[in-house]
Amino acid sequence: MKKILTLILFLCSTLFAVAERVNSKPFVVPELTSWQGGEGNFLPSGRVVVKSKQLRAVAEKFAADYRTLFGRSLVLTSGQPKEGDFVFALQAENEKEPLGKEGYKLSVGTTASVSAVTEQGAFWATRTILQISEQTASRTLPRGTAVDLPAYPLRGFMIDCGRKYIPMSYLRQLVSVMAYYKMNCLQVHLNDNGFKQYFGNDWSKTQAAFRLESDFFPGLTAKDGSYTKKEFIDFQIEAEKQFVEIIPEIDVPAHSLAFSHYRPSLGSEEYGLDHLDLNNPHLVPFLDSLFTEYCQGPRPVFRGKRVHIGTDEYSNKDKAIVEKFRALTDHLIRHVEKHGKQAVAWGALTHAKGDTPVKSDNVVMQIWYNGYADPVKMKELGYQLISIPDGYVYIVPAAGYYYDYLNCRWLYEGWTPAQIGKVKFEDGDPSLLGGMFAVWNDHVGNGITVKDIHHRVMPALQTLSVKCWTATKTSLPYEEFSHRALYLSEAPGVDELARTLGRNTRTAVEYPALELLPNSTLDWFGKEIGYDYSVSFDLHAEEVNPGNVLFTSPNATVYLASPNGGKLAFEREGYLNEFDYVVPKGKKVRLTIQGTNKETRLLVDGRFRQALYPLTIGGVSANAGAAGATADPYSAAKMYYQRTLVFPLQKTGNFKGKISRLSVSNYIP
Repeated sequence: MKKILTLILFLCSTLFAVAERVNSKPFVVPELTSWQGGEGNFLPSGRVVVKSKQLRAVAEKFAADYRTLFGRSLVLTSGQPKEGDFVFALQAENEKEPLGKEGYKLSVGTTASVSAVTEQGAFWATRTILQISEQTASRTLPRGTAVDLPAYPLRGFMIDCGRKYIPMSYLRQLVSVMAYYKMNCLQVHLNDNGFKQYFGNDWSKTQAAFRLESDFFPGLTAKDGSYTKKEFIDFQIEAEKQFVEIIPEIDVPAHSLAFSHYRPSLGSEEYGLDHLDLNNPHLVPFLDSLFTEYCQGPRPVFRGKRVHIGTDEYSNKDKAIVEKFRALTDHLIRHVEKHGKQAVAWGALTHAKGDTPVKSDNVVMQIWYNGYADPVKMKELGYQLISIPDGYVYIVPAAGYYYDYLNCRWLYEGWTPAQIGKVKFEDGDPSLLGGMFAVWNDHVGNGITVKDIHHRVMPALQTLSVKCWTATKTSLPYEEFSHRALYLSEAPGVDELARTLGRNTRTAVEYPALELLPNSTLDWFGKEIGYDYSVSFDLHAEEVNPGNVLFTSPNATVYLASPNGGKLAFEREGYLNEFDYVVPKGKKVRLTIQGTNKETRLLVDGRFRQALYPLTIGGVSANAGAAGATADPYSAAKMYYQRTLVFPLQKTGNFKGKISRLSVSNYIP
């Protein structure tokens, strides 16, 4: 009996020892959908073996990103694999282990071998390899096998470029970030307008913009920021190389003040000039020409297979106008189809319930609010659905409604695209293409910058990437996921968060002997430092003249003396913010500027001086005092003006004097 017990104990201890040696699932975002751990690690040799010619471009992109992230060059070859090689190959679809269009198999042993049915699947595998590699200094991979494929074919994000101009440079960075997290669809909302209550209830003064160059309609394109046709085409080509689809959106017949500004006769006097007049016989020819300009020809401006026609939030108070709205929706669907495009539209047909038929076959509908489009009914009608429920996934920066930052914990723990409001589909429902989240820049002029938008986008994007790819198969608690996700790069070569001193470690650097003179380049540091930070320096100013600059970068300027009045100030994206402090001439002071995503603080000689926190502007409801007035957030002319700063550290400016004892930390002491 003792021998049997001894044998059992030996076997159990052996099994436990083996189990301890088996590699656990590596952390990546989105989480791998399956993993079978092996023992030991794979150490890269520096070679990439490309066994399928179609994967050459994927392998080249992998090598370029590897070099960007780790400073090591990989050699591409088509020879026989050796120990330590990365190996890329295409395979035929296997019914026993289907990978589909986007799935891949990663087998890590003596080699790290990627097999996929398509280039896209292989590309996603490279994102996984890069994410794992950046978590160890040796760039090793744990041995084991992953078979990874998405729960939903569409995983996306919509950005409002109409109310706030989003530079093309950022859109390109955004595509790389999305690709790094296997998000495959970016919707670019090309036109929109502010709310007139913020512009004196005057439509003629209300902000409106159409962001794309137009030859058919000279003068339509926004003057405060736009995209040329060529750069928009090039942008889409670059996105295609990273397997991110760009869906351009022209939103009509509501949210359309840019068009009635351009041609006033198109605007509706009855429903507001942000509504196009559906009774105007010139409207349909105008819209046909507008969409034709970008969809037609062998090299169209809108390159992708899908084009968004808008159809969001038009008035339904009159049945006759509802029928015209439905007729226009049907017409625009068929019009873009004539140019070989699949139409995408905002869900509105429950709100605009009527008798006029609207084409549903091969039409994609975004379900954002069930009162506007009942998802069950839209499924029955035959629409392909995208889940983008406003109550869960709408970011409206600093607006005081919807979300400033998404509730990522709730989304991670309890949501998938199958949940649209109170309606719950089955995950994998064939009518449900996938899920998206959105940033709406409703409050024009509220001080929010692209840096602030990106700070809101990143945690949401990482969370939605998991919920659209891995869906319910997550294994990590939210605390561990959110903590470990902070250690990952935004994407190779992308640092929009300006985490110059580290991603999630408290780091401070001080240069006690350094003296910075005017027009000095700070290449040894970086262009800027993002939230939360503290920057301190001794300043001896020989002169204090309006417009003198202390620090600058492409995104921001810190003024020794404001151009307007001579106070210490900073400017970004045209927003100038002043501290109530004038730097003394000929006297050394120690200045400390601290920044979070909510405020910017000033300390002088170690003592707190001022905090530039959000300012509440306005606050008078458009219908205040009216009988039956409701607390409609859209009618309250209140704005929360933000005074944040991602601190510029690329170079010093044109001040006269010197800066010394520069100290920078990525936390606030």
